[in-house]
Amino acid sequence: MGKDKLKKWAENANFNHVFEPDLQAAVKGVDGEMKGKWSEVFKNDNPITVEFGCGKGEYTVGLAKMYPERNFVGVDIKGHRFWRGAKTAQEENIPNVAFLRTRLEFIERFFEKEEVSEVWLTFSDPQPKDEKGTKRITSPVYIERYKNILKPGSLINVKTDSVLLYDLSKEGYVEKGYDIQIDSRDVYGELVHEVSEELRQALEIKTYYEKRWLSEGKKIHFIQLKV
Repeated sequence: MGKDKLKKWAENANFNHVFEPDLQAAVKGVDGEMKGKWSEVFKNDNPITVEFGCGKGEYTVGLAKMYPERNFVGVDIKGHRFWRGAKTAQEENIPNVAFLRTRLEFIERFFEKEEVSEVWLTFSDPQPKDEKGTKRITSPVYIERYKNILKPGSLINVKTDSVLLYDLSKEGYVEKGYDIQIDSRDVYGELVHEVSEELRQALEIKTYYEKRWLSEGKKIHFIQLKV
């Protein structure tokens, strides 16, 4: 195990805005202490947006800086990845950001029904061998889980560079009859000129890898669902 990972895990343990509950407790059906109490974590009742599979937390932090009137939680199983976002939030004193380390199949252990107002899924792993969608976190299998913690009428935003993920996700959404609000194969070529200013600003947040993919000529795809 690398010393760098150990250092990041140690720092995460000292951040008040990072939560790393016992995974085995979740497996056994034990709810996390923050479930239904995120308003106490943030010390306000502002709407909560969650980014599932947040990676380094760049998008979570970017959204939090853009919308101080909302709260943002980045969720990922790899704490050494979101350490970067947690560190940035600490250094820049961004009060409306938190990070949660857990597996997404247990997400209902950590958020109460209707506790979340919006979801972002940014550059998720396309999982090309996952025929049933049990690993691809944009699939209807996971959308149904997210619906259990979302308020009625909430939005789920899927942003990706992967044609495969875009195609498989959309196919599943159409099959399930989901309410697709926005569907674009080219975010920066067309979509940002057609949506509201608020959504345009959110879409124009670019992670390190997104900038690299754009420099390689890749197009970015986007789907928005209302659930």
